[in-house]
Amino acid sequence: MQKIHFKTFISAPREKVWNTMLDDETYRKWTSAFNPGSYYKGDWNEGSKILFLGPDPTDPAIEGGMVSRIKENRKYEFISIEHLGLVKNGVEDTTSDEAKKWTPAYENYTFTELDGGTELIIDMDIEDAYKGMFEEMWPKALEALKKLAETN
Repeated sequence: MQKIHFKTFISAPREKVWNTMLDDETYRKWTSAFNPGSYYKGDWNEGSKILFLGPDPTDPAIEGGMVSRIKENRKYEFISIEHLGLVKNGVEDTTSDEAKKWTPAYENYTFTELDGGTELIIDMDIEDAYKGMFEEMWPKALEALKKLAETN
């Protein structure tokens, strides 16, 4: 497992960036950079279980994703997602060898007021084989998030 780190500046108040990032409608838009059709089931409250889902890139007829828990939520400041396992075709898997490759893994978002806007920092644990892929996708996702937050 490795850590990856991303940072961007968004010309919008951090409350707007937070809401754009986490609200269902806009979440689906900016996360399409990772996988078109991405969405979540659950909520962002601390301690809540949340599923991050979408069509499996290798077979769009199969739904896949991650089973996770919101480890920490300090509204408009910080959110930490703890990934617990995988979801494949509606079945949650936290015990297989494949699922254990992803756990424990954290995805953390820090929102800081800066120069009339928001600095957003992402720190993410990533399974080694997927590091390069996420290093390519995150900048595209952040650009989409930035456009949504600055124009809506």
